[in-house]
Amino acid sequence: MEKLETILGHTFRDPSLLRLALTHASVSYENQRFHEDNQRLEFLGDAVIQLSLSHFLYRKLPNADEGVLTKSRAHLVSTKALARMARRLGLGDFLIMGRGEEANGGRERDSSLADVMEAIAGAVYLDAGLEVTSAFVAHLFAEDLQLACAGQLEPNPKGQLQEQLQAISQIPPSYDILSEKGPDHAKHFVASVSWMNQELGRGSGRSKKEAEAQAAQQALDTPGLENRLRIACQQQDPQVALSD
Repeated sequence: MEKLETILGHTFRDPSLLRLALTHASVSYENQRFHEDNQRLEFLGDAVIQLSLSHFLYRKLPNADEGVLTKSRAHLVSTKALARMARRLGLGDFLIMGRGEEANGGRERDSSLADVMEAIAGAVYLDAGLEVTSAFVAHLFAEDLQLACAGQLEPNPKGQLQEQLQAISQIPPSYDILSEKGPDHAKHFVASVSWMNQELGRGSGRSKKEAEAQAAQQALDTPGLENRLRIACQQQDPQVALSD
């Protein structure tokens, strides 16, 4: 727990709260007996994160109307955004879950990672109160909050996929246009994205850029993507260096 506390930047007065935040519901299911899990903390943390981010956006975007504020917050707290943050922090390695859930890729599942982010926020709130939790949330979301305030917080699947791949290897993905149909004023493109000789996804759109973005999004939506990528990397040339 001390290692994770260092990563999070918060030392718990009650370490049992952090352990509870990391405990997946599958532990109780697999043991066939009641075992407290992180679902209640997830409920609390969701509200705390929403309040903290709402307050920040309200102060930093004084000219934004309700619609802009709501859209910005929705981007920040989406399941995929929270899961990306959990991956950056390496929270999947700390999850406490049943063996069956782990074998089925539970440590990399977006929903599980998003849930643990919310549960940890709930745990910090119970441990230290709202003021500390708001500062904790602002620190975790600092980069995305800056983008939101600059009006730049839009989905970027190609960037997200690149970030996920770079966590495993420095080899970049490659995009190919598979087909191009229709007249000049109504083109339709189909693109694919591949990495280490494996196709990760396909997408279509009215421009090459849109088709490539859709291909990247399909790759990101693939269950257990990170495990699949690591296996592919390890099966290639043993001289390929894996990132820490």
